[in-house]
Amino acid sequence: MYIFNRNGVCLHYHVWWRPHNTLSHQQDQKLMFGLLFSLKSFTAKMDPVGGNKGTLGMPSLPGQGCSFHTYLVFSSWLQLILITDPRMGDLRDALKFIYNNIYVEYVVKNPLYTPGLPFTCELFNATLDQYVKTLQ
Repeated sequence: MYIFNRNGVCLHYHVWWRPHNTLSHQQDQKLMFGLLFSLKSFTAKMDPVGGNKGTLGMPSLPGQGCSFHTYLVFSSWLQLILITDPRMGDLRDALKFIYNNIYVEYVVKNPLYTPGLPFTCELFNATLDQYVKTLQ
């Protein structure tokens, strides 16, 4: 899972299972943001209506080996990205739940958190782990 701010800074990076760990975390985060930025630009140019529907121009992007699920929080311009097995289905509601009930509760309301900066919070990670296990 990736959480990016509007400037492309990865505020949080969490991996549950990854069979091929070929890049450093920093390289991985830069490549992911670059991919999302490129897909957003591409879908914006291809959209006949010209509207912006979210991070990718679509809530999820299924693939052969994995699926990208995105949720863009317009009020704070945070992007939550979850990469899953393609059989997982639509996870928009799950990402919305993660933002509203886990991120806001354990990060935004934390008096020690500085908005816009990367964070580490054990309660956030533990609650996120618990919730993600229910999605399987």
